[in-house]
Amino acid sequence: MFNLPASVDFVGSFEDMSEFLLEMRDVSKSFPGVKALDNAQLRLRPGKVHALMGENGAGKSTLMKCMFGIYKMDEGEILIDGVRTEIKDPMEALMKGIAMVHQELQPIPARTIGENIFLGRYPMKKALGFIPMVDHKKMYDDTTALLKKVRMDFDPREKVGNLSVSQMQSVEIAKAVSANCRVLILDEPTSSLTQNEVEALFRIVEDLKAEGVAIVYISHKMDEILRISDDVSIMRDGKYIGTWPANELTTDVIITKMVGRELSNLYPKRENVPGEVVFEVEDFTSINPKSFRNVSFALRKGEILGVGGLVGAQRTELMEGLFGVRSHVSGTIRYKGKEIVVNRPKDAIDQGIAMLTEDRRGSGIMGVLPVSDNISIAALKHYTYLKNGITLDLRRIDELVDENVHKMNIKTPSGKTLIKSLSGGNQQKVLVGRWLANDPDVLILDEPTRGIDVGAKYEIYCIIADLAKQGKSIIMISSEMGELIGMSDRIMVMCDGKVTGFVEGANATQEAIMTYATQFDHK
Repeated sequence: MFNLPASVDFVGSFEDMSEFLLEMRDVSKSFPGVKALDNAQLRLRPGKVHALMGENGAGKSTLMKCMFGIYKMDEGEILIDGVRTEIKDPMEALMKGIAMVHQELQPIPARTIGENIFLGRYPMKKALGFIPMVDHKKMYDDTTALLKKVRMDFDPREKVGNLSVSQMQSVEIAKAVSANCRVLILDEPTSSLTQNEVEALFRIVEDLKAEGVAIVYISHKMDEILRISDDVSIMRDGKYIGTWPANELTTDVIITKMVGRELSNLYPKRENVPGEVVFEVEDFTSINPKSFRNVSFALRKGEILGVGGLVGAQRTELMEGLFGVRSHVSGTIRYKGKEIVVNRPKDAIDQGIAMLTEDRRGSGIMGVLPVSDNISIAALKHYTYLKNGITLDLRRIDELVDENVHKMNIKTPSGKTLIKSLSGGNQQKVLVGRWLANDPDVLILDEPTRGIDVGAKYEIYCIIADLAKQGKSIIMISSEMGELIGMSDRIMVMCDGKVTGFVEGANATQEAIMTYATQFDHK
């Protein structure tokens, strides 16, 4: 536990509170063509959860990377226990008691849980009294104790590559806790967690609060913020807007302060009119007996078909099978009345089918390439000189990129900017633009708004609604009930690899969806 000093004034809505464990004052940071932070502020109290909110591109992650030593501030200062401190790199941040769990996980899949947790700081021993070597027994004993402390029942010798995304997230949290941190940064920590895992995370957070740890919690999930936070700071366009006690805020107030305007409706008015059936799937079964099986459904022109279900329902696996990423052993696909064969993604793309994947970083963006290449990559065959079909028409490609940047409202200094430097919401809009450049008739969207703020979500929703109005057929997987109900003409619900029912959008309720989502086949 930490001894709490006398109270000081706070720039915001608090008065007469304990002194801050960590402060960031007047922080500015610029990248080529954009000012990411403009005199940003943050003050953390020991034993409290401090939510940091704002739209994608507001500067939240940039501010945290400055705190953690990944970026060097152009201006500003960091104070720990009231003492000005310089943090040159992440190792120094860890030494000063600051740990960070990033939104985009970067584990070493081929190494064990214990090796990942103690990477760069392995316990050592000396063989024969003088040969330094890793003390594996101590490392795994310490890992076992640590996992028990954070309520995780994992084998410390298990390879991280064998874990699910949510389990990898839990290991990253354990790694942060192992550093005996005084400040813990959690960047979108529940984006890949089930509800039970979220509850487990919240119990860990409560334990850390009791030990006096200051926790920075970045999330777009309003219900989580209002439930777990003590303080809420809001940023907009790299600037600090203010800080308020969480119990004084509501979802509507937070949204207004984040976007600088009121959003009267979370979902746009749709004007699409579903027509004839254009895409049919019959008795589609995976090569993996534990995955999707005997799936049949039809998709109409101009229809938004939502796909709901709990974690493990095999929704993503089904769509990857239809797109040719996964193999199937039986079933037929008919497109515009004609049976087609899809054994690889190219087959689907050639038929006018596109898929926006769930894992934006792992199977979506090409981080080392610029925005222009990420937009144009799937449509290059349409942008060659007619005389040879090989040489790229760079002028037309530049026009395509400029058109998509404008149409999608992508915030980027230029088309030559590396996509990895954009916010998550802007990366997602680039990926949507990639597939629209190929002019598909069927667009599969797997969790299209995951990790995206409410303002960017609305923009994505408007794009989806406009595509449906144009006659494009949309399949949209979503784990958010409100999103499914608010955007879908029909909802197909899956459970344990099977389609268990359909709900008409006009009559959809959370209860109806959950009824179908829990119809397990125990045979």
